[in-house]
Amino acid sequence: MVEVLKEQIYVVPLRNARRAPRWKRCNVAVKDIRAYLARHMKSEEIKLDSSINEKVWERGSKKPPSHIRVRAMKFEDGQVQAELAEE
Repeated sequence: MVEVLKEQIYVVPLRNARRAPRWKRCNVAVKDIRAYLARHMKSEEIKLDSSINEKVWERGSKKPPSHIRVRAMKFEDGQVQAELAEE
């Protein structure tokens, strides 16, 4: 069994998604979440749970949320799994 090394809750800002064309904003927001977690968890292998994707796309592709609360877990093998944090 792979052991959890680090577990952290992050509030990921998604305001930079506004730099993209209106119809691409949710795509950019998901990429921003991956980049934020890669930088802060020091890993390149990021797996996002479907709950994050559903939350980002909830209001359509043109209006992602301005920030999202994510619970990230880093395992021994360097893999990071992220899911939506309960509020």
